[in-house]
Amino acid sequence: MVSPSHFAAFAALVFLMVVVPGPSVLFTVSRALTVGRRDALITVLGNAAGVYTQVVAIAFGLGAIVQASATVFTVIKLAGAAYLVYLGVQAVRHRRKLSEALASAAPAPRGRTLAVLRDGFVVGFANPKSIVFLAAVLPQFVDHAAGRVPLQIIVLGIALPVIAVVSDSAWALVAGTARAWFARSPKRLELIGGTGGLVMIGLGAGLALNGRKD
Repeated sequence: MVSPSHFAAFAALVFLMVVVPGPSVLFTVSRALTVGRRDALITVLGNAAGVYTQVVAIAFGLGAIVQASATVFTVIKLAGAAYLVYLGVQAVRHRRKLSEALASAAPAPRGRTLAVLRDGFVVGFANPKSIVFLAAVLPQFVDHAAGRVPLQIIVLGIALPVIAVVSDSAWALVAGTARAWFARSPKRLELIGGTGGLVMIGLGAGLALNGRKD
C-alpha cells in the first residue's frame, strides 16, 4: 500500500501545481463570471471528477499510451480544445440572458445541474497536460516492490481532485462575488459574460495550438 511519506510528497507536488493560476483557474473564473457562483462550484466538482478519471485510466495503462502515441495525445488535446471553444461560444451567444438568469429566484432544474457537471467533467478528462503530468509523475511515487501498482496510483491520485476542489472553489467564490457587482448593471453583466466566453475560446485555441510536435 502507499506509504504516508510517498502520499505526502505527491500531495505537496500537486498542491504546488494546482495553486499556481493556470488554465483550470481561468476556466473556473470564466464559468463563475458567465454562469454564476453556484454553477461554477458544480463545474469544479465535475472537473475534479474528470481529472480523477484520468488517474484511474492512467492506473490501467492510458498514460503509457498517451506518452507513446502522438496521435492519441493530439485527439485528446483537440477534443478538449473544441469543447472549451464550444462553451465559450455559448457564453458569448447568451451573454444578454445573464441578467434574466441572475434575477430568477427559481432553483436550477436537475437536468441543468447534470449538464454543468458534464461540462466540467469533459474539460477535466480531456485535459492532455494533466494526463502527461500524471503519467510522468505518478509512477515515481509508487512502491513497485509492494505490488498492486494500479491501486497505489488510484490512492495517490486522490490528492489531486481534493486539492483542486478546494483551490478552484476558492477562485469560483471570489469570481462569483465580483460577478455580483457586475450584476448591478445589465450592460456590465453582458460585458463580463462576453469577456468570460472569449477567455474560454482563447483557452481552447491555445490548447489546440500548443503541445507536442512529434
